Amino acid sequence: MRNKMTAMVLLALSIGGCIRGERQVSFQRDVQPILQANCIECHTPSAGTGYLETGLTMATYEELMQGTVYGPVIIPGDSRHSILNMLVEGRTPHQREPLNNEEIEILRLWVEHGALNN
Repeated sequence: MRNKMTAMVLLALSIGGCIRGERQVSFQRDVQPILQANCIECHTPSAGTGYLETGLTMATYEELMQGTVYGPVIIPGDSRHSILNMLVEGRTPHQREPLNNEEIEILRLWVEHGALNN
């Protein structure tokens, strides 16, 4: 009986996430390709201007989570105050083409769900 109740609760929670339209975002599958396509060129050690100005490198999850010489760029669970999200949402001028709405939403959900290395 207890296993049946647990299964029902898990099913309800997973359906609830689908109803809200939120999907599970994976760093490797969803986030890293966005960073590779849009950010890594400037945030590569020794040559990238973004790296030279801030110390931020985005080659790996661990490096991204280390942040910059000024502090973290990601606050897990808080996309409103994460610098990465502010930048991609256009609150800070950037010299590159803006991300599309889907890419912005993927990054927002990833941070909101804890910015996991999944």
